[in-house]
Formats: sequence, C-alpha cells, structure tokens
Amino acid sequence: MPNTKAAAKAWRQTKKRTLLNTMAKAKLEIAIKFARKAMADKASDAKVKVQTAIKTLDRTAQKGIIKPGNADRKKSRLMKALNALKK
Repeated sequence: MPNTKAAAKAWRQTKKRTLLNTMAKAKLEIAIKFARKAMADKASDAKVKVQTAIKTLDRTAQKGIIKPGNADRKKSRLMKALNALKK
C-alpha cells in the first residue's frame, strides 16, 4: 500500500491507465483478428476490415500504447496479406 498521498494518487492513476491501455489493446487485437479472418475467408469486406485494423493500429501507436515500429510491422503484414489475395 502507498505511504503518502502522492503515492496513493499515483497508484489510482496507474490502475486507471492500465485498464484503459488493456481495453485499447484488446480492441486492437479484435480488429486484427477480424481482418485476418476476413482475408482467410476471402470476404468481400476484407479491405474494409484491414483499413479498420490499420486505423486502430495508428491510434494505439499515437497514444503510446504500442510502439510505432510494432504498429508499422503489423500494418505491413496485413497489407502484404491483403495484396496477396488480389493476385
């Protein structure tokens, strides 16, 4: 347990931020999963799902929840898979 008022406040803030970051990561993973599933099923809305996943990746990277390089790598792999479907 925290010993000072400042430590107690920092603890509360950490709990709140951890919850928000966990929810954002879960939302991101769901968007990526939907995009991959749409590509695997060769669905007509696969491009839209990939675009949604990319927007979510950009948003989480901008907020600092994931690192920018991580977001770029995942975007690249999604686009590579989407372009392979077109051929």
